[in-house]
Amino acid sequence: MTATALHKRRSGVDMTRIRQFYIDGAWVSPMTAGQTGFTDPATETQIGMLAVGTAADVDRAAVAARRAFAAFSASTTDERKALLGRILTLMEARAEDLAQAITLEMGAAITFSRTTQVPFGIAHVRAAMDVLADYKFRVQKGTTAILREPIGVCGLITPWNWPLYQITAKVAPAIAAGCTVVLKPSEMAPLSALLFAQIMHDAGTPPGVFNLVNGTGAEVGSAIASHPDIDMVSITGSVRAGVLVAQAAAVTVKRVVQELGGKSPNILLPDADFDRVVPLGVASAFRNVGQSCSAPTRMIVPAERLTEVEALARAHAETIIVGDPQDPTTTLGPIANRAQFDRVQKMIQVGIEDGARLICGGPGLPEGIIHGLYARPTIFSDVTTGMRIAQEEIFGPVLCILPYATEAEAIAIANDTVFGLGGHVQSADLDRARRVARQIRAGQVHINHPAWDAYAAFGGYKQSGNGREYGVFGMEECLETKSILGYDPT
Repeated sequence: MTATALHKRRSGVDMTRIRQFYIDGAWVSPMTAGQTGFTDPATETQIGMLAVGTAADVDRAAVAARRAFAAFSASTTDERKALLGRILTLMEARAEDLAQAITLEMGAAITFSRTTQVPFGIAHVRAAMDVLADYKFRVQKGTTAILREPIGVCGLITPWNWPLYQITAKVAPAIAAGCTVVLKPSEMAPLSALLFAQIMHDAGTPPGVFNLVNGTGAEVGSAIASHPDIDMVSITGSVRAGVLVAQAAAVTVKRVVQELGGKSPNILLPDADFDRVVPLGVASAFRNVGQSCSAPTRMIVPAERLTEVEALARAHAETIIVGDPQDPTTTLGPIANRAQFDRVQKMIQVGIEDGARLICGGPGLPEGIIHGLYARPTIFSDVTTGMRIAQEEIFGPVLCILPYATEAEAIAIANDTVFGLGGHVQSADLDRARRVARQIRAGQVHINHPAWDAYAAFGGYKQSGNGREYGVFGMEECLETKSILGYDPT
């Protein structure tokens, strides 16, 4: 079997689609013949050559989306809910294909793709349907009506680390709001996006309502941000990418929603159940191989419990199985791409050079692995807040343990960052945990490792971005507010 045939079998993707875009209800060829290779990070072998678009392709998609907006924005909530329901049904039916595509394109362990990457992506579609069921697009205030209307064409730019999850977190609320979409998924993880585009087609999405153009951020992302027919842009990515998108969008004064980097704290208060929360903290930091912007990668612990925390953290790290992502027993697959692998290796070395104490892991490949982009689960202790590994987003399986003397110092360490995306607090005293959580400058804080919530607002303070995603909050980013004074109250 050829490598191309193997990838087709494992991903469920019609590999001819990697040379096409989805525009105005059809698979079409790019305006020019640009291509870029993308690889399987487990083997570092090339999967295929992906067509990359230009501003001309974005223009074609934006024109189609603008044309479709007039009719789709006038659709009823029942019609949009029915469309989302068909999308949901198809995603559930094709869940295994989606999971295989994610594992192939960015290395997530297949069990994680099946239990988390895909189900969480599906959950965003279900949440959008639930929001539509009772959302009031018109509210009467005396003789004034407050209307919420679709903003227009939404340009959506999504990353490689949660490729399907981030697509549905943006597309589903936009569709629920009555907006049309131009999507640019990551060129480094395009397979699940292509499967999703086919699902949108098979669900009967009206032509022009959903459009996909692959390409680079510098070319396609910039064209989306600056296009005059695109009314808002939502990006999940690095701070650098978010700044560039905001600058490009400023010319047309469009709304910009940014979900950017993070360096999330995890405060363990002295009364927490350390036997429970330390292993959970390590697992949360290393989930998705640490490639999550909200990963709690700074564990802030009482100084007098430091030795205990180190032993518990090391013991859990030693249970982690790094290996072939297709093996259902694997806990962590490879880092998603070479550039990110090199970044992780560099930052581990920086931590050593800056004087942090290595508890486990370190640079290089894990024992027994001779190829692929695999990183060793790494934990540093005695980290101080001024160290680079405590300040910079590493985006890999690297955890920093920082000791504190008082609760006030723990909160100060938690907030000593340019980021403010997520945070965690662990305590047996719920009132105390709530008090500390309210003082963390972040958009979402978790107390005692609760279940994930597809309806909870997600977004950041400071350089972690602006705007919010998920549930009603994500849909409202796609709506404009109109006041009509003298509206008939009946």
